[in-house]
Amino acid sequence: MPGFFCATAEAPLPYHGRSRFDLPAPMTDEPRPSRDPLHGITLETIVTRLVERHGWAEMARRVPIRCFFNEPSVKSSLKFLRRTPWAREKVEAWYAQEAKRD
Repeated sequence: MPGFFCATAEAPLPYHGRSRFDLPAPMTDEPRPSRDPLHGITLETIVTRLVERHGWAEMARRVPIRCFFNEPSVKSSLKFLRRTPWAREKVEAWYAQEAKRD
């Protein structure tokens, strides 16, 4: 039959540069939940929850920064933590560790 193409061992089907892995993922209405314990939680919430649970003295012991020692407040802590990446990382890591335990 002219124009009829049959795949055999000698004449495989032509490759068009796509595989089944190139297909887009099926669309779903529900987004996947994040496994990150910090996802959707503000820094203010993190600081507030840690203070409620442990107090300022424990905060100062674990993350030795002045805003936890001298006249501590959530406002002063947020101001410092937003400007100081290493301190923010310590506080967020502490909160994430506790969130995984709960």
